[in-house]
Amino acid sequence: MTKRRFTPAYPAELRERGVRLFQENRANYTSDSAAYRAIAPKLGCSPDSLRVWCQQAGRDSGRRAGLTSAEKDRIKELERENRELRTANEILKKASAYFAAAELDRPFKR
Repeated sequence: MTKRRFTPAYPAELRERGVRLFQENRANYTSDSAAYRAIAPKLGCSPDSLRVWCQQAGRDSGRRAGLTSAEKDRIKELERENRELRTANEILKKASAYFAAAELDRPFKR
């Protein structure tokens, strides 16, 4: 099995700074792509990362359609809780079947 490399997320301050720099300097470039390519190296990130941050900031502020960060976090939490409940349910089903089988194997008392 190969190990997956974990790339740490950029700090929130860096993401906010990148979004702010993009918004303040967008007018100086011919397109969004040109702005991303020019600003991203100054932050030490990829243009695609900066683009994603800016798009998410637009969703969070209501200027863009899609799920906000809070909604995404809530969905992740609900999915995690769902997984835990399914696991607990499976354990309870197996325990119930085990004890039911043990009850049937017991001699009948008169």
